[in-house]
Amino acid sequence: MAESVETWTFAAERLFEFATRVFQHDGVPEADARQAADVLIASDLRGIDSHGVARLHLYHQMLDLGRFNPRPRISIVRETPATATVDGDNGMGLVVGPRANEIAMDKAEAAGAGWVAVRNTNHFGIAGYYPRQALKRDMIGWAMTNASKLMAPVWSSERMLGTNPIAIAFPAKHEPPIVIDMATSAVAYGKIEIALRKGVPIPKGWALDADGADTTDAERVANGGSLLPLGGDRDHGGHKGYCLASMVDILCGVLGGAGWGPFAPSFAVQQEPPVRAVGLGIGHFFGALRIDGFIDPDEFKTQVDDWIRVFRSAEPAPGTAGPVVPGDPEHFYFEMRSEEGIPLVQAVVDDLRELSRKTGVPLD
Repeated sequence: MAESVETWTFAAERLFEFATRVFQHDGVPEADARQAADVLIASDLRGIDSHGVARLHLYHQMLDLGRFNPRPRISIVRETPATATVDGDNGMGLVVGPRANEIAMDKAEAAGAGWVAVRNTNHFGIAGYYPRQALKRDMIGWAMTNASKLMAPVWSSERMLGTNPIAIAFPAKHEPPIVIDMATSAVAYGKIEIALRKGVPIPKGWALDADGADTTDAERVANGGSLLPLGGDRDHGGHKGYCLASMVDILCGVLGGAGWGPFAPSFAVQQEPPVRAVGLGIGHFFGALRIDGFIDPDEFKTQVDDWIRVFRSAEPAPGTAGPVVPGDPEHFYFEMRSEEGIPLVQAVVDDLRELSRKTGVPLD
């Protein structure tokens, strides 16, 4: 039986300042450092612990090794009034992603819709961060990214695709917005990492071991295993998750000139580079839509409120608290953690303390 996991609680503002100063120590300009820290803390505040400050040490390592450019010259290399391809100059995805997302929203302001493909960058944090920025402009926002290989296609046991998340957000009037943020694999790899830290098993149907057999052992997944597509195996709809992951890979990788499939570069320091170079870095894809191009925005948001209330009132399944609306869990965590602080497990705190010793940036 796994031992209980000790946690430490930090104010969001404290973690934000710590992350900002670590990035600055690594040569990132202050404005970019604050932007990068904002993406990380947004993840922790919304309960997505795998993509928050738990990953700060990886960004530090990649910057320290010269794998990421701390001062990228982000440029538009191709565009029309409603579309663009952005080159991130190997800058952090936490900086390149927000800039490209802004370009998509600016184009939507002018043309009604904006679509931006991104190449030559890396991990951009939680996908849901980006469409939430569109909500501030009363727009519908989209975000996708491909990633290094972790997931096996249906009827394969070989890692070929990333977890390739999709996020989309719809503004509401009085209710919290609808925010869909999901991996196209059965689970995000960060949850495998959390299971490893806690020493607990993973549910059946998440992953395969190196021999292609179902496993509930996170160690077996980490040591050569692979994630299953959303849905699991073919009989449970895994082909649909595989198709969604393929769509994301082509929009983010092929369309913008980034790496794709098994050739997308890894975020992990210890992993070898891909055996083939088919593009520059990993890729993202952002979209924004002006609602008034389709319907009066106030009417739309009123109807979204109604949609939310109708779905929340659906008959609860036996033994459950009843249905939730996409984005409800993250909203719950945001409200709670904004007030009570962000809990971090001991392994993450140890990583942050080690970062503090290396950089001289105080944590406690």
